[in-house]
Amino acid sequence: MDLADAFEPFMAISAQGSTTTHGITVLEGVDRIDAALDRATAECRSELLTVQPGGGRHPDILHQALKRVEPLLSRGVRMRSLYQHTMRYSPATLAYLERVGQQVEVRTLEELIERLIVVDRIVAIIPARRDRKVALEIRHPSLVEYLASVFDQFWRFAAPLGEDIPYSPTTDGITGVQRSIARLLVEGHVDETIARRLGMNVRTCRGHIARLNAALGSNSRAQLGYLIAQSGILESETSSDNATPDLDITSSEIPDHDA
Repeated sequence: MDLADAFEPFMAISAQGSTTTHGITVLEGVDRIDAALDRATAECRSELLTVQPGGGRHPDILHQALKRVEPLLSRGVRMRSLYQHTMRYSPATLAYLERVGQQVEVRTLEELIERLIVVDRIVAIIPARRDRKVALEIRHPSLVEYLASVFDQFWRFAAPLGEDIPYSPTTDGITGVQRSIARLLVEGHVDETIARRLGMNVRTCRGHIARLNAALGSNSRAQLGYLIAQSGILESETSSDNATPDLDITSSEIPDHDA
């Protein structure tokens, strides 16, 4: 059972008013989610952890994030953020990170869990629905500590922003990103799912698939899966020490909020 399944009984709770059950508050609507984030960050005194899946953030979202973060910087709060590798190619996001300075530590992974915000290891906010209009504010100490430990485990495997992405060397003309796409293709995922999981748009994903087709001499999707399995290109990825930890929080996204 993953975390989304464990929290499923709470997803059905109507969030009108202030519905709270065992340290979990259901936040319905972007305004309520924003208000909860504002309260939590206003109370933050020592540490803010965030997981930001997907590629680069939109400039408007980054502008809002900067206003929320600046008071934390002035209070000396330590901030750590996990992004996906594709964020490294987003000028707007890189400019935002340069603006906030070294007080925000950033690492990246190829794949991430869904959005997560943990404040002082006292409160956590996670998504609850795919339409981005419902989130859970968690203040149950054991659950918050669990989520913080999930963050810490991913952090250990992630690459610091100032270092190269630790893809295994390749001599077959197939890049690390393309090997990751190949793995997801073999698992049976459609283009849209692969693009979302790797933090890229569908057009970019399909471009990589086309290059995989060309590199392996495939003429169809079914043949491509067979050739990937026969080629051995996934063997080095399977044994890599840099693989993403096998933890999957598959709930949906809360609105984009950076740290």
